[in-house]
Amino acid sequence: MAWVKPSFLWMMYRCGWALKAAQETVLAVVIDRAGFEWALGNACLSSYVPGLHANWPGWQRQLRRAPARVQWDPERDLRLRPLPYRSLQLGLCGEAVRRYADEWIVSIRDVTPLAHEVHALVGRGDLESAALLLPREDPYPAPEKTLAQLRG
Repeated sequence: MAWVKPSFLWMMYRCGWALKAAQETVLAVVIDRAGFEWALGNACLSSYVPGLHANWPGWQRQLRRAPARVQWDPERDLRLRPLPYRSLQLGLCGEAVRRYADEWIVSIRDVTPLAHEVHALVGRGDLESAALLLPREDPYPAPEKTLAQLRG
């Protein structure tokens, strides 16, 4: 399973500002829109939601067959505290991983130095300067039909 984490600060929470063991490098991977939308359109929620899913066994079958899965985790602020809204995490497996590696990747950039720079500013209490360095992240305009099956 490979995970796409579109939020910089959520990724910083996950990797501890690129300081956690075996997570010392952070890459920004740009993928094309068609690939991302294919993954969303073929995804299943990573957890069972009564009312959204007909039943537990049906959801389990859907999850096993889906080449992508979605989970929603709390977005983070500059101090990596949870915010009251969630960010999408997109898990890829099987066909989706192959497509991701072979077709969707547009560019890859090492953002580890940026992670360390922002972390240093946060550590000094200079949140304003740290915020200016954050990558621009706009809400993704996914089709409502796609989102309806992915809301938990």
